Amino acid sequence: MTSPKQFENAGKTPGLQVWRVEKMDLKPIPKELYGEFFSGDSYIVLYTSESLSHSIHTWSGEDTSVDEKMGAAVFMVQLDCFFGGKPIQCTELQNEESSTFLGYFKPGVRYKKGGVASGLQHVVTNVSTVKRLLHVQGRRNIRAAEKDLSWSSFNSGDCFLIDLGTDIYLWSGSKSNRFEALKATEVAKEIQSNERCGRCDIHRIEEGAEPEAVIKLLGPKPELPESSCDVAVDAKNREIAALYLISDAAGSMKTALVGEKNPFKQEMLSNSDCYILDNFGNHKIFVWKGKNANMDERKAALSAANKFIKDKGYPSTTQVLIMPDGGEDALFKQYFVNWIDKYETTGPCQTFSMGRIWGKVIPYDPSTVHENKDMAAQHGMVDNGSGKVQIWRVEGGNKVPLDQSSYGQFFGGDCYLVLYTYSTGGKEKNIIYAWKGEKCTLGEFPASSLIKDCYDGVATQVCVSQGQEPAHLVSIFKKPLVIHLSGCKGGKDKPASNQRLFHIRQSSTKATRAVEVKPNASSLNTNDVFVLKSPKSMFTWVGKAGTPEQEEAAEYVVTLLGGTATRVAETKEPDDFWRALGGNKEYQTSLTRQETVKAPRLFGCSNKTGSLIRDEVSGNFTQQDLATDDVMLLDTWHQLFLWIGRDANEIEKTGSLKIAKEYIDTDPSGRCSIPINIIKQGEEPRSFTGWFHTWDEKMWNKDINQRINDLIKN
Repeated sequence: MTSPKQFENAGKTPGLQVWRVEKMDLKPIPKELYGEFFSGDSYIVLYTSESLSHSIHTWSGEDTSVDEKMGAAVFMVQLDCFFGGKPIQCTELQNEESSTFLGYFKPGVRYKKGGVASGLQHVVTNVSTVKRLLHVQGRRNIRAAEKDLSWSSFNSGDCFLIDLGTDIYLWSGSKSNRFEALKATEVAKEIQSNERCGRCDIHRIEEGAEPEAVIKLLGPKPELPESSCDVAVDAKNREIAALYLISDAAGSMKTALVGEKNPFKQEMLSNSDCYILDNFGNHKIFVWKGKNANMDERKAALSAANKFIKDKGYPSTTQVLIMPDGGEDALFKQYFVNWIDKYETTGPCQTFSMGRIWGKVIPYDPSTVHENKDMAAQHGMVDNGSGKVQIWRVEGGNKVPLDQSSYGQFFGGDCYLVLYTYSTGGKEKNIIYAWKGEKCTLGEFPASSLIKDCYDGVATQVCVSQGQEPAHLVSIFKKPLVIHLSGCKGGKDKPASNQRLFHIRQSSTKATRAVEVKPNASSLNTNDVFVLKSPKSMFTWVGKAGTPEQEEAAEYVVTLLGGTATRVAETKEPDDFWRALGGNKEYQTSLTRQETVKAPRLFGCSNKTGSLIRDEVSGNFTQQDLATDDVMLLDTWHQLFLWIGRDANEIEKTGSLKIAKEYIDTDPSGRCSIPINIIKQGEEPRSFTGWFHTWDEKMWNKDINQRINDLIKN
């Protein structure tokens, strides 16, 4: 049995390390062969992040022995102990791997038959006489499985690699998809570069046009079946979870239900205990280990999860993920409302974010936002807001131009269309914001035909609900955006004029908005500034963490309301102030925690399998992952982007907005009504492209066939 000393070089530098279980011992795998797995074996995969935090995965093939599976579990526990119980631990099974695991192995994982028991080894060879067939499947998460080298393994709907050692033939079925062919090409390049050290050629062939070498090997091609369709998963059931407490107080490990349905509150997790978060709809079981839980409970976390799976009658393919207190990943945290990480601090809101975009802390600077796409993405700014603005109010099925003197005021009973025109790279671009008030009688956002009538050419469309205005929309008015709680600008329904309270809020770009809220003391917030208007008086209330910019915006609101206001500092309020609010009540007195940049997630929306489904792109996504024949959904937490590929079909285009709304409605953390941006391929704003590590404007000048051919040549 491997002792912890053999892990001394593990996790010292960022990246991957892979070991195979061989006769209850561990043997390292050459880096050139990472992503290659024998179906008869078990493996340990260690991922070390840039901050030297660790994730440990066991991987077991479909033909691996029970002993090797158990051995892999023991090694994972040993490695966890070596790192002081701090790593995330995950179990992975062949064909059931998590998107996190698959993301480690771009362009995909490769399954090989056999294993250590049959004498097969992971060996790097320059020239090989190997003859094998790889069935490449997946549009987002790529798997290449070794199959019998015969026509009976083929179908006309997928792509295959006929690997003859010095030659690799990329075979595309007559009903296969070009984007899948691009991904299969990436797998072939991986084999060429690493397994063959560049000493093989890649050839692209279509079904029915097989060269003599392939016909000689396989014989004449018979009629082939079509590929099977994937089954769509019910999104609502997939995101539901339950929370259980693990306890050994009675002498045996037991679980007790403490949270029937998400989203949960973080306070429900005591660091003196261990918990199971049951997300069976997504085939996952999370185990959370409190840092002060007793050692027996912490060490028995995996056993407790396996017992839970057995007691519930769940299939053995259910994935187990073990989360240490303070080291939780995004998949776990999404089931909780406003999760606060240990590295998040409290204090006055500052104009910067920190997090995933290459680990940078980027203060907002309007003079450089044009050049800094990371800044543009973090703050949601396509530019500095200096473009041209036109606004219409929606009346029935028509749009009515708004007088410019009313720009910057929205009423809760109205719906507005805001056209913003700006220049970038010598090209004029448009954004159309569709803003809908809480009291608006329109059931949905305005029809696309009405929106299209606002501009010529192409525009990014953004659906905005009252209270969820993105920073860029707030910034384009050059003055505070004032949002009235109710009323209609052009109708008979006017806002109430007795008691009115405006909350002055500031975005990360320092743009301010004044949002009317219910006039009672519970609406106050120590982090901000408020304007209170009553029939007899007007006050500007300044919270302890209020900023000069907020006070300046308050002065503007006072001017709009008419009259003068008395400045009141928090804790120095006169009786008249509380009387106007109906009495002194509890309100938020804790300082707002600093926002962090949450990890963005990319999904594809496709009906290529017969049903309109959404599936996630694993790992660190790139521009190459944007399928031009699909609609893609990018979730940046505060906003959603729907990217429309040029070759997407009408069902995908019209159904994608429904998928986006369903995605928000079923969000396990309880988010709702966040802005939805609809953008077209080739018209991407910086607030979108900045979430990608690199972005090539010229990539869209080539179709997928050209990109495949270029990849083969390079």
